[in-house]
Amino acid sequence: MTDELTQKASEIRLLLMDVDGVLTDGKLLNVPDAAGNMVETKGFDSQDGIALQWMSWKGIATGLISGRVSPATAERAKQCKFRYVYQGHIEKIPILEEIMADAGLVKEQVAYIGDDLTDVVVMRRVGLAVATANARTEVKALAHHVTAAVGGSGAVREVIELILKAQGFWEEILKKYEA
Repeated sequence: MTDELTQKASEIRLLLMDVDGVLTDGKLLNVPDAAGNMVETKGFDSQDGIALQWMSWKGIATGLISGRVSPATAERAKQCKFRYVYQGHIEKIPILEEIMADAGLVKEQVAYIGDDLTDVVVMRRVGLAVATANARTEVKALAHHVTAAVGGSGAVREVIELILKAQGFWEEILKKYEA
């Protein structure tokens, strides 16, 4: 981790992210419900989930901004203690501004993880812009950091560890689990 990346990560008080391709691998699965109606579901990474809870323990807020609406996303956000949950928003700048105003934060205190072109506008307006390994080339080109992991397979966990290490919390997490 470079000194510049560590500095940026040390200032983060809010971690925002896209959903499909970041919290998930981007695949949308349609399955029948009890009445035979098709419903969309997604797969989430358990290691991302516990790391999101660590953020809550350390007073670092988390949130998501997604263009799609999915009950699976709402449930996952609840499980992982997301403070901000915005679904059905392709225009993400107004949502980012609303969240930052509510949290009372400036851009240097906000990180965002994205993978596709709809995320670029947010990434340009935060202090720490992160692209997943599976992100589009254009997204990776403007990111401060590109994860080694792909979305849905530990990319979020990787970013959270980076933030927690930069803020001096990682050793405490390791001790808690006797690692």
